[in-house]
Amino acid sequence: MAGWTRFVLRFRWPILALWLVVLVAGGVATGKLTPLLSNTFAVPGTDSERARTILQDRFGDRSDGEFLIIYRIRNGTAGVSLKLEQSIREGARAVPGGKPTALRDAPGGVVYGSILSSLNLADAKGYTHDILARLRPPPGVDAYVSGQAAIQDELDPIFNRDLRKGESIAIPIALLVLLAVFGLSFAATIPFLFAAATITGTLGIVFIFAHYMTMATYVTNLVQLIGLGIAVDYSLLIVYRFREELEHGGSKDDAIVRTMTTAGRAVIFSGATVAIGLALLLFMPLPFMRSMGVGGFLIPLVSIVGAATLQPALLSVYGRRGTKRVHVAEFLRRRLHLPLPQFAGVDVEHGFWARLARAIMKRPLAFFAIGATVLVAAAIPVFALQLTPGSAQGIPQTPQSVRGLNVLRGAVGPGALSPSTPVIDAGAGRSVRSAEIQAAVERLRQGLEADPEVAFVQSGLGPRYVDSSGRFEQLIVAGKHEYGDEPAQRFVHRLRDEIIPAAGFPDGVRVLAGGGPPQGVDFLHRSYSVFPWLVLAVLVLTYVLLMRAFRSVVLPLKAVLLNLLSVAASYGMLVLFFKWGLGETLAGLYKFPQVEGWIPIFLFAMLFGLSMDYEVFLVSRMRETWDEERDNVRAVSYGLERTGLIVTAAAIIMVAAFSGFVAGSIVGLQQFGLGLAVAIFLDATIVRALLVPSLMAMFGRWNWWLPESIARLVRVRSSPLAERSHAALKPAGQ
Repeated sequence: MAGWTRFVLRFRWPILALWLVVLVAGGVATGKLTPLLSNTFAVPGTDSERARTILQDRFGDRSDGEFLIIYRIRNGTAGVSLKLEQSIREGARAVPGGKPTALRDAPGGVVYGSILSSLNLADAKGYTHDILARLRPPPGVDAYVSGQAAIQDELDPIFNRDLRKGESIAIPIALLVLLAVFGLSFAATIPFLFAAATITGTLGIVFIFAHYMTMATYVTNLVQLIGLGIAVDYSLLIVYRFREELEHGGSKDDAIVRTMTTAGRAVIFSGATVAIGLALLLFMPLPFMRSMGVGGFLIPLVSIVGAATLQPALLSVYGRRGTKRVHVAEFLRRRLHLPLPQFAGVDVEHGFWARLARAIMKRPLAFFAIGATVLVAAAIPVFALQLTPGSAQGIPQTPQSVRGLNVLRGAVGPGALSPSTPVIDAGAGRSVRSAEIQAAVERLRQGLEADPEVAFVQSGLGPRYVDSSGRFEQLIVAGKHEYGDEPAQRFVHRLRDEIIPAAGFPDGVRVLAGGGPPQGVDFLHRSYSVFPWLVLAVLVLTYVLLMRAFRSVVLPLKAVLLNLLSVAASYGMLVLFFKWGLGETLAGLYKFPQVEGWIPIFLFAMLFGLSMDYEVFLVSRMRETWDEERDNVRAVSYGLERTGLIVTAAAIIMVAAFSGFVAGSIVGLQQFGLGLAVAIFLDATIVRALLVPSLMAMFGRWNWWLPESIARLVRVRSSPLAERSHAALKPAGQ
């Protein structure tokens, strides 16, 4: 690390110029990114995906590119049927290859139909306003353009507005925290420069990926708000350590080298743990998850590159003068006699965090019991967690596409908005119009209509239901609940396990359960059948990485177990705040009975890495002290003293960044942001301030043990078990 840092310092100006190019190019790419993004929940290799492919190829009907046209006829308006048919045909001309369906009447003066297209979501959404402009309904009729593409188009500006709102919360809080840590100093600008370069660099790479794969709409929010928290955290740790090293004497460059070999090394290991957690998403067999994983995985990678190149170059330019502090707090204490607390002492004896650590280590069992009880209590509600693949109820209700959806929902029920579509495949050379197959179709229809969840079934032998070859037929099955609700999910299992087999289709005929509810069930099933194995892989890789970072067998195991408990507490708080309504009472959040299915997976991936940030920052400093003094109490108290302020500041910034999600108007992002914010808060307080010192007091000298045989495997220096006297409590300085 020292050699690399000296290389960076030698070429500081070319490196800064390169990052300036990254900043400008990434900024340009960011402005062009939104039209390329879309949320699609395709589940490759499942019956629902096969059905979707048949509907797209054989019927010209791609569900994510379909537009739902809703007309509401006000009282006193009559004789408009022909005009409405002309209206939807005119609207279809706005979409390349658009085909209007026949209009259907619904109670309450509602008439609706669809414009079918073979466009994907990202391409289709841009035609929403063109369709709306071409509809031109007759007087006395309100027209709405809805469907997944239209809703996505009108949500895009809301995402951008929420992002700006989140940044307006996170950036001022981050600035105040940095001023509190650094005082009045130009050093407070370094983390923002670092964040600007790494965030725009990440979004620039995402822009490239978006041309070759589907990227989720959430990626921009994810990269900008989480990237801000990570970048400021890493820069904060390095700049703070640089100031310490300047006080030890030597040249500016020597101080930078020492900083990068200690704090810089910790940041790189920390970034690697974040990347490992997020890397699990790259192996999820779902395009939506993988796209989120690409965005999330790139954040720590670009931050690591920035920490190893941009950060030392910036420190070299700022130097002693640029990082010098004006001691405002000390001035207020001495001149105005304000009782401001002293969080950081000159030595290990007098700092707030050192005193706290020694108090905990005198009564470790009591403090451990308190901290563990709080985390377990927070985790208990996780047993009431229910998942949904998604919902139209967790989004703002003001866009015309959502208002139109609600008009139709009130007329025909929520299940009609995203129906199930069983697809019958008669097989090569056979026709679904044969008497034997039609008899089975009729039995299927009767079985569907007898199910308590089914509102109505549409079928027939016209071109809407049978393709031109006669091989494929579809039925449209509207349920009584929205596609992600528990009753709709249970219906899918009955459809596949009972209703379709009971219809008795001839041998060689396949019936594929497609449409919204089956696709949602497949999404959850595929996600959570793979998730446990990927979690296991992350735990093992993280343990090995931390074993190298800490040179210990025990400390990585402790870190992994505590992180799992933090994640469980985060899941529990989602239930408490959203399902049980505490968030609605305290902060006006959505009260929602289910958690979106992608959130627990992404929370684990994100939290497992982010929580390790603080563990690496804290334990790396403790390890330095142990290697020098071989005193467990002094190592823990000194490490907590030197990192307690930084961990607290970093946690405040992270919580502020994640609060930007909570302040938004999309329930999925509210749930995601609250889960992250709660977990980081618990991790920086209960875990790092209470549980880590208490456990390290109980483990004593075993904290630092790494036998020679294991050390050779992970290719680090061994750490023999210290003698008992070396781990005993000694007065500081002896």
